[in-house]
Amino acid sequence: MQEQNNNKQLASNHEDEIDLIQLAKTLWAGRRTVIKTTLIFMVLGLFIALFSAKEYTASTTMVPQSAEGGSKLGGSLGGLAAMAGINLGSMGGGSTIPPTLYPKIIASVPFQKEMMKTPLTIAEQKGKVTFQDYYLEIAKPGLFGYIKKYTIGLPGVIIKAIRGEDQRSLSGVEGNDHLLTISQDDKELMELLSSQLSLEVNDKDGYVSISARMPEARPAAEMVQRAQVLLQEAITDFKIKKAKDQLIFVEERYAEKKEAFTAAQNKLARFRDQNKNVSTAMAQTQMERLQSEFSMASSVYTELAKQLETQKIQVKEDTPVFTIIEPVAVPLDKSKPKRPMILIIWTFLGGVVGVGMVFGKQFLGSVKEQWQA
Repeated sequence: MQEQNNNKQLASNHEDEIDLIQLAKTLWAGRRTVIKTTLIFMVLGLFIALFSAKEYTASTTMVPQSAEGGSKLGGSLGGLAAMAGINLGSMGGGSTIPPTLYPKIIASVPFQKEMMKTPLTIAEQKGKVTFQDYYLEIAKPGLFGYIKKYTIGLPGVIIKAIRGEDQRSLSGVEGNDHLLTISQDDKELMELLSSQLSLEVNDKDGYVSISARMPEARPAAEMVQRAQVLLQEAITDFKIKKAKDQLIFVEERYAEKKEAFTAAQNKLARFRDQNKNVSTAMAQTQMERLQSEFSMASSVYTELAKQLETQKIQVKEDTPVFTIIEPVAVPLDKSKPKRPMILIIWTFLGGVVGVGMVFGKQFLGSVKEQWQA
């Protein structure tokens, strides 16, 4: 019995060796196909590597900190909460935008419309050019851009030509209802901007990274700088909105009471000048009444002055602080295309396709023989 099992195992191993030898023979017989396919893919990869558009990536990293001690909470309890799977990032401040919503801010229409107005320093241009004007009037899509436009994007080009420019311009007209409207150009630019501008939130370490890709190095850094400023302004405005509204209210009341205080003070001074030597009861009563009005106006004015200073301090305290860990810098090296990697990938893909063609041809031949039999 044991001898039979050993014989079966030897036979199985022998069959596996025969199969491997047969596979090797098949691969050697189809070596020309593998080599030709690999060379074709290598040339195609070289073509793509040489004619792919250049891109430069700039980035910045910052840590948003609230004035209410949110960072202290994150330092003392954040680690334990993270181990337990609990996120305390949005529990620090009552009216603070949590970092997880920052991507929603940069994807909003008002934010992107402001980003499209970013002035950029473009080579061979005398002055600053906005992001919108650059991609509508200056930038060229390149070889692959034209290929994509007139192959995959050809239906869209035809539809735009049929609709004409009237439809494009009417969609951008602002209405009287103060609703946000965008034109077809704006829509295309926003899609392009969304693909070039990105924001990453690291909940564990509590930092936010903003990056932008552009065909030139300096415009990439300018886009990141503008996005950082707009994001900070949006977060700050939301955070201190209530305190600023209260400050405006106190300032208005303060200005009103200041006028009332000055008027009461001047009225009392004039009465005293006009009645220096008068000691009648009527004059004395009038003097007391004016003095009372002045004292009341002075008391209210003084209290509002204190509240005004307190509210200014409150606005400062509520203003969030952003610690810049990695400032924006103009990139020196391009991020795309990575030509050696493109060539290696396409060469490897060509080899895989060539081997697949050889074995696929053999498989189809065996199936055909079985079908004929």
